[in-house]
Amino acid sequence: MKVFVDIHDKRWNKYKIDFDKIVNALDSSVYKDSEVSIVLTDDAEIHELNRSYRGMDKPTNVLSFELEDDVLLGDIYISVDTVLREAKDAKITVEEHTAHMVVHGVLHLMGYDHIKDADAKKMEDKEIKILKKLGIKNPYMDEVEFVCADGACCPGGRFVAFWKRLKIKEGGQLQYLLYALFGAFAGLGYAPFNMWWITALCFAGAYWLTVRAEKKVKFWRAFLYVAPFGACYAIAMFWWTLHSIYVVPELTQQFAMWTLPGVIGLGIAGSFIFGIPFAVLRVAKVSGAGRAILFAGVWTLVLWLREWLFTGFPWNPVANISMTMPMLANSMSLWGALGLTFIMLGFVAGTVEIMRRRRFSTFVNFSFFALMILVACVAGRENMMRADAGADDAKQLIRIVQPAQSQQKKATHSREQALARAEENMKQLYALATGNADVDLIVFPETTYPFAILPDDTLPLAQALGKSIVIGATTVDEKGVHNSMVVATPNGQISSVYSKTHLVPFGEYRPLGILPGPANMVPGNGAELIGINMQGGEFIFAPAVCYEIIFSDSLVPDGAGVSPNAIINITNDNWFGNTPGTYQHLDMVRRYAIESGLPVVRANYSGISAFVMSDGTIMSWLPVGTSGVLDGFVWGAHDTIYRLIGLNGWMLIIAIVTILGVAILRVIDRE
Repeated sequence: MKVFVDIHDKRWNKYKIDFDKIVNALDSSVYKDSEVSIVLTDDAEIHELNRSYRGMDKPTNVLSFELEDDVLLGDIYISVDTVLREAKDAKITVEEHTAHMVVHGVLHLMGYDHIKDADAKKMEDKEIKILKKLGIKNPYMDEVEFVCADGACCPGGRFVAFWKRLKIKEGGQLQYLLYALFGAFAGLGYAPFNMWWITALCFAGAYWLTVRAEKKVKFWRAFLYVAPFGACYAIAMFWWTLHSIYVVPELTQQFAMWTLPGVIGLGIAGSFIFGIPFAVLRVAKVSGAGRAILFAGVWTLVLWLREWLFTGFPWNPVANISMTMPMLANSMSLWGALGLTFIMLGFVAGTVEIMRRRRFSTFVNFSFFALMILVACVAGRENMMRADAGADDAKQLIRIVQPAQSQQKKATHSREQALARAEENMKQLYALATGNADVDLIVFPETTYPFAILPDDTLPLAQALGKSIVIGATTVDEKGVHNSMVVATPNGQISSVYSKTHLVPFGEYRPLGILPGPANMVPGNGAELIGINMQGGEFIFAPAVCYEIIFSDSLVPDGAGVSPNAIINITNDNWFGNTPGTYQHLDMVRRYAIESGLPVVRANYSGISAFVMSDGTIMSWLPVGTSGVLDGFVWGAHDTIYRLIGLNGWMLIIAIVTILGVAILRVIDRE
């Protein structure tokens, strides 16, 4: 073991102490390449350290500050004043007592403690054995109590003592239970619960549970330890996806058997996706401050990968828990959900690290993330101001139609029933869409039109209404069947057809061609812009069908040459009813509005339909299960820095910040 000695009090110079010999008497092969820093100081400095970090208004003989790093074990502070007094009282030399303090301090850095009597006895026996090798007699023979019985030289305080009394053993049942509870309750920060502080506390708890472990383990062992967090986190957030099985009796009969496998599948997928960042903490040789930024960076990388891997499902980035804090949430106009997730998790992890070890590096790390939150609020306020601009110039009145029929009523059985229901649905749609206001555009939800549309078809509904309409329909061409958004002029001519690109696995296509699903649709050609000539000029919008709007950078095509006035998002959340998924879907829409700087016209078959401003504010909305219409204007479209840099650009920036941050904090820790 390498030993670095720093003398803060010159009185230590008179004592000839071989610190290398003392430290290496511990003879630990595990720590043979490790480094220890010994600071020789006085009562005044240790008194200040105790007051600042331990809440104790007195000096003590020795203090240990471990870094929980296999290479940089930590710092040991020894007071010459207290050592002189205690050596005199014990009638031993200063050199002997100092050797005892060094051995005691290094054992702390190796994970030993004396909070409980059994642990104290174990540590005491170890000290006696090591000191004997150095030719120093048993220092406890004449002492009434342990050398550090008050626990002053043990960092962590009462909080650490409390958790240690819980006997959270590595791989023990309590450890797995805590991970599972943290994962399950972490989902409460998202809509409709919006208890962001619970999510923050649960992430802090899981982070603490991970970094508290002293021994490094292999990646797969670490992964198994943290898997309960990821599994329960995923199930708590995504269980509502299985609600769709029970909406239509015929589908229930066919697919109910997949409910339990579906829950298990969610848990397994979640354990991998959300467990990996914690597992990396256990295997990475990074100090406390560096761990915080590394964790935030790896979690953000996993979020970025969720945009692309398999079919992609970047649902509920941690940034979404900020929706009840508008200024913070609006910073996504600067760095997107990726950047805000990185900052929020870095702040949470940095807070845990600074509570564990108040070192200069942890203060630097904490200050960085605190500064970024301040920047976030400034940027968020600016975006909110830009979103307000142009309200007086909005002239094009848009009507959203929300039919709110049950999915069972929409379902068809025999051909005769299908035709009868289709005709009835058309009558109801027409009745809902007509009204006194002179609207410029009527928007119907996803899968509203009850007939399949073939090439060269017309849309009689638009002709009957005498208005331009946007409607969700099934279209058929030479490539196959599509889930589409159809745009028609007032004379019924179809002017544009946009087909959904991000299809829903199991719902709209069969993964791998063999897994269960009621349909097997064909994806569209990707993002595009659509223009509609209306009163006041051309209205240009980016189309989005259903959950396509959860994918960052997915709607506005590169090099379009023109910026859209809004996004029109048609969807059908009938399958998920009044579950959290419906409310979380709306928050994903709000997030995209902030990132892109574009207001959103959202037509949902069963609710929640809404006009969403470009700062994520919901101007007006129709609740779940309510049949009706919503008239409104859109304004405030503007370019954002996030839309300019993009998802991949910000991921690169975050990766660079993470790598540099870890390297810089490592250097600071060594100084």
